[in-house]
Amino acid sequence: MAITLNLYYTGQNGSAKKFVEEMESSGVASKIRNEKGNLGYHYFQSLDDPETILLVDSWESQEAIDLHHASSMMNDISRLREKYDLHMHVERFVSDDSLPEADQQFIRN
Repeated sequence: MAITLNLYYTGQNGSAKKFVEEMESSGVASKIRNEKGNLGYHYFQSLDDPETILLVDSWESQEAIDLHHASSMMNDISRLREKYDLHMHVERFVSDDSLPEADQQFIRN
């Protein structure tokens, strides 16, 4: 099982992209990627809305997410969200790691 969070960061005048650039250049994103239980931490830019950045953040368990949320990095992330005046929308998915056979015909390996 994995828990994946899609976090949509929206700002103005390129602020969401600047937020990502600072998360990467400051090393905060790398620290998160190296946390125990983190399965993936990847940013994507929307083609439909250049003011929105999608973060796909995956974890092994709720316990791993809770430890991340209790870490001092959350203060850094919160500070940067405020600095760039970002608003967020979050989606949460729990994976069962199975792909129905009926869907497999549409997957190109």
